[in-house]
Amino acid sequence: MDSSLAARLAQAVRTADPDRYFSSLFAPALHRPHLHALYAFNHEVAHVAESVREPMLGAIRLEWWRETAEGAAKGTPRNHDVARGLAALFAERGLRLADFEAIVAARAFDSSGEQFADFAGLEAYIDATGGTLMCLAAQILGGDPAVAREAALAYGLAGLLRSMPFHNRRHKLYLPRGLLNTLGLTPEEFFVLGNDPRIAAAVRQTALRARDHFLAGRRGPKPRAALPAILPAALVPVYLKRLERDVPIHRRQMALLTAALKKRL
Repeated sequence: MDSSLAARLAQAVRTADPDRYFSSLFAPALHRPHLHALYAFNHEVAHVAESVREPMLGAIRLEWWRETAEGAAKGTPRNHDVARGLAALFAERGLRLADFEAIVAARAFDSSGEQFADFAGLEAYIDATGGTLMCLAAQILGGDPAVAREAALAYGLAGLLRSMPFHNRRHKLYLPRGLLNTLGLTPEEFFVLGNDPRIAAAVRQTALRARDHFLAGRRGPKPRAALPAILPAALVPVYLKRLERDVPIHRRQMALLTAALKKRL
């Protein structure tokens, strides 16, 4: 990958996904352009739902990105920085196209009217999106992808809680219907009731689940080479303490640095 493309991808990720960008700085310099190509692709796919009003339009854009990944894997990238970055990634790292296609397929949920019945469904979605992403990053780094699952679930659940006000405004439910039913809530009430104690209970139960996954990841095998791939999960305790407030970038950087020095979450 040429240096100018690498610099543009790095800047794009720094702007769109600072958690993963600053985590990537703890990776060997040789691997960073490939991580940034991966994360830039993820950002494009993850934000399709925010740019469309109809599921069909979301499906069309996701198919465009699936075809973009396919062309990059074949060495015929589209005229787009992310496509060219993916082409270099496939050529130099030998990752499987199927994993990128799985991320795209899972993201169809975001612009659909579908809902998760239970936490198993929600966590399967996180496995397929953020989980696959962390596994691919671990592979780029020469680490064990198996260390990524608990970290990805913790980071994914915390991220959904932090973005809940945004998703509520677009009337998109990510928390399981079963959880809301147990608390006597309908999705419509969940979107509009605000400070209702039942909503606080739903958030608390989800936060506890995120914390359990984080602790499981911390107790697991040392990530070794895969550490920069799972470092974003080091922010989970900080995010769970400040769900309704922004976390300053310097506070996030300190949490990442502390985990990097300890060489584990």
